[in-house]
Amino acid sequence: MTGLVFFIEQTAVAFYILLGAGVFVAFYRLMKSQAEYRGTYFELERDIARYHRDNALTALILLAEAALVVLGVQRVVAPTLRETIDVVPVFQPVVSDGTFVTPTPFALEGGAPIDPSGVQLEEEDPAQQVLATPTLTPTPVGTIISNPPPVEGCDMPGAQLQVPANGMVVFEPITVIGTAFTENFAFYRFEIKGPSTFENFAPREDHNIPVETTSVLGQFVPAFYEPGNYQFRLTVFDNTNMLKASCTVNIVISEPIPTPTPLGQDLGPGIAPAPVATTPAPAG
Repeated sequence: MTGLVFFIEQTAVAFYILLGAGVFVAFYRLMKSQAEYRGTYFELERDIARYHRDNALTALILLAEAALVVLGVQRVVAPTLRETIDVVPVFQPVVSDGTFVTPTPFALEGGAPIDPSGVQLEEEDPAQQVLATPTLTPTPVGTIISNPPPVEGCDMPGAQLQVPANGMVVFEPITVIGTAFTENFAFYRFEIKGPSTFENFAPREDHNIPVETTSVLGQFVPAFYEPGNYQFRLTVFDNTNMLKASCTVNIVISEPIPTPTPLGQDLGPGIAPAPVATTPAPAG
């Protein structure tokens, strides 16, 4: 349903042209049948002319109502639906394992005897030792499929996407991260193309504040699109509505990953929870 609404919004001009042509033909038939009705004196011919006139009038009314429906979808339904999609809250589950406390053994009176014979002390000056510093590993942004199609655009600093990354598998709401700016900046826009949009780019939301450093651009909620391969595009426009920069990456929208059932929960009648291994306490 969402894809159909956005399809009507994108092709509204074509609908208006077709409906306008239909209105012209219906109006022509109405005028012709009206002239025939006035110009005949036989009852049978007048009935036929009246029938043609009523059909033309009915077609004219139906075409006008169809034009009003397209206008309502374009001006009211699509913007309202887009705002509803944009305000979907994002819930980040917080998992807490509780407080981990390690028992501390009691100290013996007088202290335990220590045998230093097995300890080897280095005579080298610690200041002369070279220690390797571990390299920090960047946190992955999500599951990335192998050999995704190449990105399109993304060659200008004014339109860059870090998240979603090219080939990223998306199954829950994500925060879009990147840059979006240009000279005489007006707004930037998210667009998506895939099975739910009839393989056409459907605009999602516009933002009128430029982002010149890598930061949060907005949010993307995949729950409103059927699973499949999609293209996610960031476009940047100036104050003349001219496209100045764009960046298109390939993503895969999938079903949410099921959460495993924790041990110890009631799994239903007749199903016992999995046994948990225990260590017997020492005797004495």
